[in-house]
Amino acid sequence: GNEFGHPEWLDFPREGNGSSFHYARRQFNLVRDELLRYKYLQRFDRAMLHLEAQYHWLSASDQWVTLKHESDMVLAFERGGLLWVFNFHPTNSYTDYRIGTAWPGKYRVALSTDDKIFLGQGRVDATVDHFSTPEEWNGRPNYVQVYLPTRTAVVYKHD
Repeated sequence: GNEFGHPEWLDFPREGNGSSFHYARRQFNLVRDELLRYKYLQRFDRAMLHLEAQYHWLSASDQWVTLKHESDMVLAFERGGLLWVFNFHPTNSYTDYRIGTAWPGKYRVALSTDDKIFLGQGRVDATVDHFSTPEEWNGRPNYVQVYLPTRTAVVYKHD
């Protein structure tokens, strides 16, 4: 909702609140307060917007859900020429986790929620090249093996 990342409830003018602007104030000053962590959320938001400007993934019509693994709590999909991988597990990290993909070749990290600039732990090395293997996996003609730290999302670009 609109209140994501804000310390108080936000409500924009609508019929249900008498078209009031009383609760429609965003607090953009929060990112400048060094005692708070809002700057990390702003950095992540900026990085997502930059990724959209580069790859136009929001308007992309191509989308393929590669993996939905309930017990591992891993979700992966292809959209806008990018491979999106989410590890929602609260305690398990995975090494050499196979993710099926349509595109053969080299993959590099385009965005990781684990980056220290977003207050992550820096466990995902963005300098590592990941090369696909031309073998069918999860209904896709290739797969890559990646490291998935717990509670992270990593977006890979295909080179």
